[in-house]
Amino acid sequence: MNFSDTKIAFSHRTDKEIARARILFTMIQFPFIVKTGKALVRTALAIRFPIGWILKPTLYRQFVGGENLSECLPIVDRLSKQGIYSILDYSVEGANSEKEFDSVTAEIARTIETAAQNPHIAFAVFKPTALIFPSILKNRGFDKKQLTDEEQKAFDNFSKRIDYLCSLANEKSVRLLIDAEDVWYQDSIDEVVEAMMEKYNSQKAIVWNTWQMYRTDRLEHLQKTIQWARSKNIKVGVKLVRGAYMEKERKRALEGGYPSPILPDKQSTDKSYNDALRVTLENIDICELFNGTHNEESCYYLAQLMKQMQLSPNDSRIWTSQLYGMSDHISYNMANSGYNVVKYIPYGPVRSVAPYLLRRAEENSAIRGQTTRELNLILEETKRRNVKL
Repeated sequence: MNFSDTKIAFSHRTDKEIARARILFTMIQFPFIVKTGKALVRTALAIRFPIGWILKPTLYRQFVGGENLSECLPIVDRLSKQGIYSILDYSVEGANSEKEFDSVTAEIARTIETAAQNPHIAFAVFKPTALIFPSILKNRGFDKKQLTDEEQKAFDNFSKRIDYLCSLANEKSVRLLIDAEDVWYQDSIDEVVEAMMEKYNSQKAIVWNTWQMYRTDRLEHLQKTIQWARSKNIKVGVKLVRGAYMEKERKRALEGGYPSPILPDKQSTDKSYNDALRVTLENIDICELFNGTHNEESCYYLAQLMKQMQLSPNDSRIWTSQLYGMSDHISYNMANSGYNVVKYIPYGPVRSVAPYLLRRAEENSAIRGQTTRELNLILEETKRRNVKL
């Protein structure tokens, strides 16, 4: 398995697509361009100014599968030809009423139904804060406040929505990932997810929780969850990510006067993540693993652990994933080596997924070396193909 093999990494890309990706990653490697673009897009969204003309041929085309489920299916088919599975992620944000929360729930249910009907879609997924006002999760979990009657009713509705989705996933035998959120919201989410695991994971991991390993407490939380699952004789779906809200979490902690929940540096985060990989595989008899990372070393480490534990690369309990439009050198080379690989494919109307797109641009700009790595791989492939850009 060689992540430098650009022939395999970009075998699915035409020369034109390679050229377009080169221009995009060249632009977003500059934080100033990203920050300026973010401010302009936010202003345009606020005043209802059309933004599709600028986002759709650039960030949207690179990182989003389409505006609806049917537009994503050709991408699912295209990935499957390279041995890569898909996850269709309804990435619309900003719902702010019970009616809108119900509408999002209905769309997530459609992704579960679609996954059940398509063997190339390995998981379904949703973001919990798309189903409730986040402030209620914070009040109940982080702040330990007594909810008002209205807030309690909203939280009960949130729990019912999640139960409905988990029940449907169980009925259709579809693995359901529940994404992690800000520290403020996660305690309330964990409580609901654990209840769903106990209810639906008796035979296999239908319900999966997500651990953000840049947090100081997550390795211990994972270990305790595994111990709890053993006591309940249930399975645990373990999705591991490094984390998505580092700067915001540190700023909030500073302003709130409480210790930062985020590990101090990349080295400690990498260790936390790799330790979680090891702990999960050491408990593979009751755990299933979703290795959600763009980090090459963690993927090599996972492969090494699997070999040491005599686990087949295509063991159905172990998956690796990267976001659509990013880290194809990992995805395609791991799939080519026989590992279970799945691409996260966000979808939704341009305006509604704009916040997601801005985060992707910021992430590529902020994470040291990530955009440079993507760009260098693209340039290497254009050189190999002798393509003029």
